[in-house]
Amino acid sequence: MTHTIRKNSWLLVLTIGLGILLNPLNSSMISIALTRMQHEFGLTFADASWLISVFYLASAAAQPVMGKLSDMFGPKRLFLSGLIVVAIVSILAPFSPNYPFLLGCRALQAIGTSTLFPSGMSIVRTSITKGQAKALATLSIFSSTSAAFGPSIGGFLIEAWDWPSIFFVNFPFIVLSFIMAIFILPNTSQGKVELGRIDFGGIILFIITMVGLILFLLSLEKSIHWWALLIFIIASFLFYKYENNRSEPFIDFDSLKRNRTVSLIYLQFISINLVYYCYFFGFPIFLQQVHHYSEKQSGLIMLALAGFGVIIAPLTGRLIDKYKSKLPLVIGAVFLLVGTALLLSLHENSSLLWLLVIMGVLGISNGFNNISMQTALFEHIKPNETGTASGLFQTSRYIGSILSSSLLGIVFTAHLDVQHLHKVAIVCLIFCALVLVLALRLPGKLRLNKPSQ
Repeated sequence: MTHTIRKNSWLLVLTIGLGILLNPLNSSMISIALTRMQHEFGLTFADASWLISVFYLASAAAQPVMGKLSDMFGPKRLFLSGLIVVAIVSILAPFSPNYPFLLGCRALQAIGTSTLFPSGMSIVRTSITKGQAKALATLSIFSSTSAAFGPSIGGFLIEAWDWPSIFFVNFPFIVLSFIMAIFILPNTSQGKVELGRIDFGGIILFIITMVGLILFLLSLEKSIHWWALLIFIIASFLFYKYENNRSEPFIDFDSLKRNRTVSLIYLQFISINLVYYCYFFGFPIFLQQVHHYSEKQSGLIMLALAGFGVIIAPLTGRLIDKYKSKLPLVIGAVFLLVGTALLLSLHENSSLLWLLVIMGVLGISNGFNNISMQTALFEHIKPNETGTASGLFQTSRYIGSILSSSLLGIVFTAHLDVQHLHKVAIVCLIFCALVLVLALRLPGKLRLNKPSQ
C-alpha cells in the first residue's frame, strides 16, 4: 500500500489540491462580484461587506473544529463530506431569494471548504513520507495561486454570466476532486470520537466577540452602536477567562504569553492582512464604481496585484534559505509602506498606468510577506507546537481580513471616490508602520553579505 501511495503521490496531491483551492478561490472571487450583489439586493457597502466578513469568521471557527473531526472520523470521510457541502451551497446560493439567505450560504460555503484543508493535510502527513515537504509546498501553491487570481477569474465569469457564476464555477473542481478522492485517497483509520475535545464554548465566544467588534466598527460612520462595543468588551473578557480553563483551547493565551516573539508575529500577520485585503477587496470596487471599468477589465487590472506577488515568491524563498526570514520581511514591510504612501498621490486624473505601478509595488510586498511570515513563525516555535501555532496563524489571517472588510465598510458606505480611498490608505499607513517596526524587532540580523548559519 505504501509503495502504491508513493508511486502515485502526485495524483494524491492533485486530488487534495483541487479541494483545498476552493476556500481561497471563493474568498477572493467575491471582490469582483460585490458591486453586482449590492445592486441586486439593494445593499449599502457596509451591508455587502458582511459577505466577506462572514466567510472569514466561519472559516476561523471551522478550521480547528474540522481538524479534530478529521482525526475522529477519518480524513477521507471528512474530505468527501466537505466537497458535498460546497456542492450543495453552490447550487443554492445562485438562487438566493434574499440577502440573509445568501449570507447563510457564504457561511456554509466557508465551513465546507474549511473541512478540506485540515483533512487534506492529515492525509499528506500520514501517506507521503518521501518528499513530504515538496508535497506540502505544492499544496500551498494551489492555495496561494487560487486566492491571487480569484478576482481575475471572477471578472471573466461575471462579465459573461453575472454573479451566480462565481458559485457555479466550483463544480468542475468539486466533481473532479470527489471522483479522484474516492479512488485515490487512502482509507486511514479513524480515532476515538471525543467531541469534548472541541472547544465549542470558546468558538462561540470568539464569534460573539468578533461580531460585536464588527458591528461597532461599521457603526462609526453614522450613529455609534455603544451596545456593540459593550458586547465586544464583555465577550472578550469571558472568552479570555474561559480559554484559560480549557485543556485544549481554541486560542491558547498561556502559550502566547510565554512566547512574546510569536505573539508579535501573529500581530504582524494580522496587520499585513488588514492592509493587503483592504486593497485586494477595495481596488475592484474602486475600479468598477469610480472608474466604471467592467468586471472583466477590473479582473485583468487586478492581475498586477496578484501577478507580482507570484513572481516575487521564488526570490523570497531563496532569500529565506540564505538569510532566514527577517530580511525578506523587512523588504516586504518597506514595499507595503511605500505602496500605501504612493496611493496618496493618486487623484481623479491619474492614469491607469500609475495605478498599475502602485498595485505592482503592493503585490511585490505580498510576495515577500506571505512566505516569510510562515517561515518566521516556524523559526520561533518548537516542532511539537507546529499544529497549534499554524492554527493561530490562520486565525490571524482571518482576523486581519475581517478587520479590512470592516474598514472598507466604514469608509466606502457613504461615498466612494479617490478621497475616500485616501482615507483607507491613511489608516493603512499606521498599520504599515507597525508592520515595519515589528519586522525590524524580530530576533536576528539583517545579513546582506553573509548567509546565516
